[in-house]
Amino acid sequence: MCIAYPGRVERVEGQTATVDFSGNLVPVRVGVVDVKPGDYVLVHAGMAIEAMSAEKAQEILKLFKEMEA
Repeated sequence: MCIAYPGRVERVEGQTATVDFSGNLVPVRVGVVDVKPGDYVLVHAGMAIEAMSAEKAQEILKLFKEMEA
């Protein structure tokens, strides 16, 4: 099963953004969403598939932490 995971956009260069996933900076393709630094994105297979509010991202991250525990 594959899941999408939220991260915070740190910078955008063309069609690629550097996204922070709990301290891990990862290049992500952002060709299908309009984002800027500080935005949160839902990422699947290296591609941002949805921009979202910080509140929604934090809610999802909290659920993942609960599942890990």
